[in-house]
Amino acid sequence: MSGINNNNLLINDYPLQVLPTLAREIGLNEAIVLQQIHYWLNKKQNLHDGRYWTYRSIQKWQEENFSFWSLNTVKRTFTSLREKKLLLTANYNKKKFDKTVWYSIDYDALEAMSQRLAQNEPTISLKRANALAQNEPDNTLDLPETPKENKKNTVEELDDTSIFKNVIDFLNENAETNYRHTTQVTQTLIRARLKDGFTFEDFKKVIIIKCKDWKNDSAMSRYLRPGTLFGIKFEGYLNQKTVSGNQKKPWEKEPKKEELPPWFDKDQNGADGKVYTEDEKAQIAQKLEEAQAKYEEDRRKRGL
Repeated sequence: MSGINNNNLLINDYPLQVLPTLAREIGLNEAIVLQQIHYWLNKKQNLHDGRYWTYRSIQKWQEENFSFWSLNTVKRTFTSLREKKLLLTANYNKKKFDKTVWYSIDYDALEAMSQRLAQNEPTISLKRANALAQNEPDNTLDLPETPKENKKNTVEELDDTSIFKNVIDFLNENAETNYRHTTQVTQTLIRARLKDGFTFEDFKKVIIIKCKDWKNDSAMSRYLRPGTLFGIKFEGYLNQKTVSGNQKKPWEKEPKKEELPPWFDKDQNGADGKVYTEDEKAQIAQKLEEAQAKYEEDRRKRGL
């Protein structure tokens, strides 16, 4: 399939709109970008090899279409769409030194997704019998009753790649980091907090609180990472009282009482009197995160 396809997952209009079905399947940011690319392709201005294309640099995409996002967010979203095999790229520039990327949508892949989603949607039938009998129009939809078991916000419903991606995307956006949601250690920590009963909104609150505390602190900003935020102190961060801007933060008064292991303090020596380098501290932190993730995974397997 080539050229433009009026796929039922896309809208032929300018406003930045997105269908919830597509957003749930590939992510909200990805759905917004894909919809906007579809809008430009629908102008049918650049036909090459039987397919319409649009071209802009990532910076131009951000400035002209997605100014509400940072440049890094736009880059990550385009990369994600390419990894999902929904976004095609090419180079049809006339000048060899011009490296502007051309983009098109793989409508075949999108159509396969559309058909798969359609098979999983509940059937919706119109109540036409009474309308016909009374010779009156009736647009009432007969929605199937939702089974009681589907009303529960269970860990199984949340324990998929979407929750991992949403949490890490929110962290990357706010902390200006570039963590991957596919990392096993990260997924284990998020899954453990979900099993404890915490929600996506709780993750967002913790990220916002600690970004406010640590983002502009050169010594603390490195701890804006999944291993620190989503570990066993998650509930403590969640219930932390916010500090107003004109008040000194607790760690400014007593830095050694910060909620971190003592060897993370750059003025603190090890138990053997050794002064740890920054690389050694990072290695220790990574080992702790891996050990904690393994502990959480073992608890999950035992049903604790």
